[in-house]
Parts: sequence; structure tokens; C-alpha cells
Amino acid sequence: MSTQKLFSALFLQLILAIFVLDVADAQYLKLGFYKNTCPAAEDIVRETTAQYISKAPTLAASLLRIHFHDCFVRGCDGSVLLNSTKNNRAEKDAIPNLSLRGYQVIDAAKSAVEKKCPGVVSCADIVALVARDAVSMINGPYWQVPTGRRDGKVSVALEALTNLPPPLANITQLKAMFQSKGLSIKDLAVLSGGHTIGISHCSSFTNRLYNFTGKGDTDPSMDPNYVIQLKKKCKPGDVSTVVEMDPGSFKSFDENYYTVVAKRRGLFQSDAALLDDVETSKYVRLQSFSHGESFGQDFAASMVKMGRIGVLTGNAGEIRKYCAFVN
Repeated sequence: MSTQKLFSALFLQLILAIFVLDVADAQYLKLGFYKNTCPAAEDIVRETTAQYISKAPTLAASLLRIHFHDCFVRGCDGSVLLNSTKNNRAEKDAIPNLSLRGYQVIDAAKSAVEKKCPGVVSCADIVALVARDAVSMINGPYWQVPTGRRDGKVSVALEALTNLPPPLANITQLKAMFQSKGLSIKDLAVLSGGHTIGISHCSSFTNRLYNFTGKGDTDPSMDPNYVIQLKKKCKPGDVSTVVEMDPGSFKSFDENYYTVVAKRRGLFQSDAALLDDVETSKYVRLQSFSHGESFGQDFAASMVKMGRIGVLTGNAGEIRKYCAFVN
């Protein structure tokens, strides 16, 4: 066998081994993992989350986003929570994560759980539970969260840049990024619906308004009337103004996002891209016409699936005492 063929065979075996390990780890997650070691854990997390969401419901969008951003980089291991050190720039300080809010909710939940059950519940599990609880508290779907994740010890800013789907992504890039995490094309369409809540800075989409192809033009796929509205709010170079991702409904977890996308009013190129694939476009039309009859159920299923990406279980990783620092 030639050296090149041998290398290819070994590389394939390595990929298969990593996939098998990921699947095996995910199988160690289970409902009620803390039933014996910290029976009150999920109640404590829910009560803590409720204290924040009752005062600031818009935090739900960012808490959901923290979970997504955590899972897409190194798996759901709480690595997005780690602070940078003198020798390492962590995910938290990567450009896509600079606008994340809500770390204080995770920290408060962790602190409350630690008082009851020191060294038992991982930050990674708390991230997953808080995201679920926050969404359900703004009338979104509720899903069962299998627990048993452990916390990672590594967080690298560059990995956030290469693993998180950017707002400028086209449908080919989006499908490849989701499929590399074991998520289907349907999961892509469903999880994009998380944009039904939350806001965005103008800087994430103004290229579509003022310089789409580098010639001072506008993205032709965007509804011209919507472009006019957005230009009133966002001037060239504006980095501080924020815009609702689901206009008129950004505080409600509902299917209206798909109606917006179907009308060519998706804020990001990655939203508009859903109309460029047969399967994702079909899902957009289905939800926009059926008033989201299946969206909540679909979202719950995809969130459980996402929450299993690359988890650490057993003796891997650690249970951090403080979520921003390794032990």
C-alpha cells in the first residue's frame, strides 16, 4: 500500500473513531442524571433562571444563543464560559461571542447549585438547562434535557471563528457546518427559527444594505421596502444600533420568523439562505402557512439533538467550581 493510501486509510479510521466516541459519550447522557447526587439541581436552576427572565425576558434569546455557541465549538462542554488568560484568548472573546449576554444567569445558577451540592453539577449541563428554561418561560416549547455532561478545560477564540455559522453564510456553508456537527438539513431550518427572538447589531447585516458585492449595491434577494426601513435605522458604519430579528414579535417565541423569511425580510444572509435549498425552503413555507403547528415540537427535538454534540462524560473533563475558570 502506498504512503498516501495508508495515510488516507488511517485518517478515515480516526474520523470513524472520533464519531463513535462522540456517539458513545452522547449515550451516557440521561434524564435525571442528578437524581441521586443532587435531586434539587434542576429545580434550583429553573428557579434561578425565572428570577432573571421575569425581570428581563429578552435575556432568553442570549441564553439560547450561549447554548448554541457552546455546542458548536468543541461540543456542549461549557467552553464558551471560560475567561481568557494571559496566555490564551478564549471563545468568549472571539468576535461572534462579544455580543453574548446572560453569563450572570449561568453563574448565579451554578452558585446556587454549588451551595446545595458542591462539585456535582457541571456548567455545561447548567447552560443546557438554563436555555430550555428561559425559552419555555417566554411561552416557547419545553423539552426534556438529558444531563451528565462534564466541563471542558480548553477554550480557543479561533475555534469560535471557524465553527460558528456566520451571518454572512450561504446555504452551502450552512448545510456543511450543521452536517459536520451531526445535525440534519431539517435541524438547520428548525434551529434557525431561534431567530424568532432577539436583536442584532446593524454591523451584522449592513453589507446587505450598502455594499453587497463591493460595488455600493443592495442585496437583491431582500425585499426593497424592508431595505428602506432598515436604512432609516442603520447608517453605514453603525456598530451600536440594534434591530429586531423578528420585527414586531422579537419577544415572543413563535413561528413568525418563517413568515418574515418567506417575505424576503430575513435580517441575515444566513436567514435569507433558507430559501435557496429545496428542503429548508419547504420548511419555511410550511411554518409560514401552517402558523407553526409543528414548530415548537420540531424545535424541542432539534435542541435535544444539538445538546448531545461532542459531550464529555464519564471521567472526561471536570466539574468546574466556577464556570469562568478551570479548576
